[in-house]
Amino acid sequence: MKKLILAAFIFASTISSNVLADIKMGVILGFTGPIESLTPAMAASAELAFKEASDSGSLLGGQKISVERADSTCVDSAAATAAAEGLVSGGVVAIMGADCSGVTGAIATNVAVPNGVVMISPSATSPGLTDLNDNGYFFRTAPSDARGGQILADITKDRKVKSLAVTHTNNDYGKGLADVYVAAVKAHGINVTVVTAHEEGKGDYGAEVATLAAAGGDALAVLGYLDQAGGSIIQGSLDSGAFDVFVLSDGMIGDSLTDRFGKDLNKSFGSLPGSTGKGAGKFAEVAKAAGIDSSGPYTGESYDAAALIVLAMQAGGKADRATVQANVMDVANAPGKKIYPGELKKALDLLAKGKAVDYEGATGVMLTDVGEAAGSFLEKEIKGGKFKTKKQR
Repeated sequence: MKKLILAAFIFASTISSNVLADIKMGVILGFTGPIESLTPAMAASAELAFKEASDSGSLLGGQKISVERADSTCVDSAAATAAAEGLVSGGVVAIMGADCSGVTGAIATNVAVPNGVVMISPSATSPGLTDLNDNGYFFRTAPSDARGGQILADITKDRKVKSLAVTHTNNDYGKGLADVYVAAVKAHGINVTVVTAHEEGKGDYGAEVATLAAAGGDALAVLGYLDQAGGSIIQGSLDSGAFDVFVLSDGMIGDSLTDRFGKDLNKSFGSLPGSTGKGAGKFAEVAKAAGIDSSGPYTGESYDAAALIVLAMQAGGKADRATVQANVMDVANAPGKKIYPGELKKALDLLAKGKAVDYEGATGVMLTDVGEAAGSFLEKEIKGGKFKTKKQR
């Protein structure tokens, strides 16, 4: 009799633990490295969406999500791959991330795709990722630099720049963006005096600045990362008087740059993916209520990436890797009820009833047939020592 009671207790306990087990999600971003000032808000934005779904009580009958963070470093592919392997072996259903293009490609190729784990990157923009052999497991809520480089070139032309030097970080992101941008500005009739690559993590960039200064130009385009080489090259350019106007790629746009240089950058400008639409306003509201600064790059894209993972699970009725992969495109695109930030419970309830949703999110999500955002861009300028949005492009 005692054995029967014990067996029944163990059986009931096993069922209870299975019901109550959290759904594990991974968030992998460069918490150290050349964009470390940007990633805390990106991570918090993704985790806000996961929390919203957990707190709704509507996710797969009331299940909860637990999040595990990992460090991509942004630039060290071996370290990023090892970190991602830890997430996958720990049982995450999907990964929000990574961030920088090189490490994102490495994680997708070596870890996520072979293990059947969906990755949704909020910020990897290299054109090379469009043709990644991903078997349908890699998505991104940020648009490709194939368009971003053209937009930045259009802004450069509109700002009446006649000649410029270009420096780019020496990785997939920098090289891919530079190829597009340089070709586009030349097509606009702008004289490109020199194009040079720079490495991240050096102690001194005097030689790089000297080369750029010798070539000259009305402006210096810095296609890189604000917290390491990009910021140091700007510092050297200002100190030497070589340049005082800078064209900034998305990886260079963040408060740490203006906190460092202030009004010295007042004539500088750039662009990054983003929107001024209805979803952007709603995201700003929910982020503010959660104590998150949504003004930085890729915060909306991070929320959207996490939201797509959640909705894909609900659409398929399971918290497993294959279900996420099979349903991301369906919840991201029409037809269906449009869903904005703060409305995840509404979306989860609709999906539970078998109804379709079209997740617009913070950034006007619409995924192309290869699973990347078509995307819009924000033209940014520095006035009064602060980044300001001029308009959507």
